[in-house]
Amino acid sequence: MYVIAHLSDPHLDGTEEARARLRRITSYVSSFSRPVDVVLVTGDLADHGLPEEYAEMASELSLDVPVLVLPGNHDVSSPLRTGLASFVTSPGEGHPVHQVRDVGGARFVLVDSTVPGAGHGLISPDSLTWLDGVLREPFDGPLFVAMHHPPLNLHHPVMDQWKLEQQAPLAEVLTAKPITAILTGHVHTAITTTFAGYPVLGAPGIRSTVPYDFEPTPTTSFLDPTAHPGLALHIHTPGEPLQTTFRYPL
Repeated sequence: MYVIAHLSDPHLDGTEEARARLRRITSYVSSFSRPVDVVLVTGDLADHGLPEEYAEMASELSLDVPVLVLPGNHDVSSPLRTGLASFVTSPGEGHPVHQVRDVGGARFVLVDSTVPGAGHGLISPDSLTWLDGVLREPFDGPLFVAMHHPPLNLHHPVMDQWKLEQQAPLAEVLTAKPITAILTGHVHTAITTTFAGYPVLGAPGIRSTVPYDFEPTPTTSFLDPTAHPGLALHIHTPGEPLQTTFRYPL
């Protein structure tokens, strides 16, 4: 059994509120009687992309298990690379921050879906070529593709402004590859759907939740900062379908 603790969108900004919400999740994961195999954080690590926010994130992610991170639209590549150098293996400088990480018999292809200075997502032709090559490499084990922006229309009047654009070329690259699941963040909401024939599993938001426009919200903002922070637990057992559960520890 292989267990992934999937976190997303902590938006650390130097405040005690953001820090406490992240610690509620990391403390919960650290309390397990059986350690998870890996912690994956799918973007918006920092709220403003500042060096001090990444220094804080590095401290908060100092856990006793492997930790993988990738950027979200609130992140900035250069300070992320510097502040999280011990977590990032991507060669080069600046954008994009793509990685391929093998952890305990599973492979994680971490795709940078961000567009510098913008909220929407896009995987460029060069990045698609890189992704296609990586996914064609032989690998004997579960293979996860992770990115910040989920490859789908969000059906939310605000969040659809910042969706992943040009999804068809991505679907073409992913089709017929040995992918176990696509793991995402961005929408601050637990998601289960499919894309190109694969499960898409989005982690709940840590910093806040984004209700649909027809749901009640305690604020005038489209964000609900009072909702409990959450995480996804993905459990892979050879020969069985991937199982996912969502937790919202108090």
